[in-house]
Amino acid sequence: MSTSSETDLDGRVCVVAGGGNGIGEAAAHSLAEAGATVLVNDLGTSVHGEGESPDAAESVAAAIREDGGDATAHFGDVTDLDYAASLVEAAVSTHGRLDCVANFAGIIRDRFATNLSGEDWDEVVRVNLRSNFALLRAAARHWREAAEGEALSPQRSFLAVTSRGALGNVGQLNYCTSKAGVLGFVRSASSELYSTGVRVNALMPSGYSRMTETVPEEHRPYTREEMPPEKVGPTAAFLASDAATDVTGVTVYAGGDRVAIYSDPEPVRQAIRPGGWTPEALAESFGDLAEGVELTRTERYL
Repeated sequence: MSTSSETDLDGRVCVVAGGGNGIGEAAAHSLAEAGATVLVNDLGTSVHGEGESPDAAESVAAAIREDGGDATAHFGDVTDLDYAASLVEAAVSTHGRLDCVANFAGIIRDRFATNLSGEDWDEVVRVNLRSNFALLRAAARHWREAAEGEALSPQRSFLAVTSRGALGNVGQLNYCTSKAGVLGFVRSASSELYSTGVRVNALMPSGYSRMTETVPEEHRPYTREEMPPEKVGPTAAFLASDAATDVTGVTVYAGGDRVAIYSDPEPVRQAIRPGGWTPEALAESFGDLAEGVELTRTERYL
């Protein structure tokens, strides 16, 4: 069992990308409340990726400071490789270290597949996936160099944010694809970086946000009172702490009063046929192979 000192983040430095609103904002506050110095990044776009403004990041950083925490605002596009590198450099040059990166940057452009434009596909995938790559590459390069001069590498944390949309939703082909991609990203990156003391996990949050408000009110899965984003923040802080030292490559759900660990894909039934399979043999045997397994998997709704 962990002690309270293991969840303290005093002296730690954390970058929170997409920290200007909603669940990212809640995570920034929770990290600061645990003692971390927080660099709040946000490009200040709409939920659809339109417009830019430094106001969102500055507002959250100011609120953290008003609460007695230590935070600065950083305005920029974390899908840009050069900017992501400069954000990491800002943390190191100003504070002497970087311990955690949590990426909440993301947009939606919901349409049925038949109405989805190439631009809408590209922008959602670019923001939701490339932002993780840009931030991870910049942070991992710094952490690799830092580890070379250390007798024992301290634990560092990269948190990529996925969504229940990774399980599939009607009208969100681009968004769901990008969020499912985050899960493959986490499984690969956690293995690559394990030897340098870097933990990489996926956070699957449920909390009322600007994205929730794009859903017609009668179809929204919950209200702000039922699922406040603030209840997700402590899980982000826990995953950045020493209490989560052995947690890497894991998808953690947080929403309301519930946390959960999601399983990785794995075979649920299998069959072996000496000499290999033919279409006819599969047609004859597939019913037995799939006994007890749901094969028509379409019951996903916004």
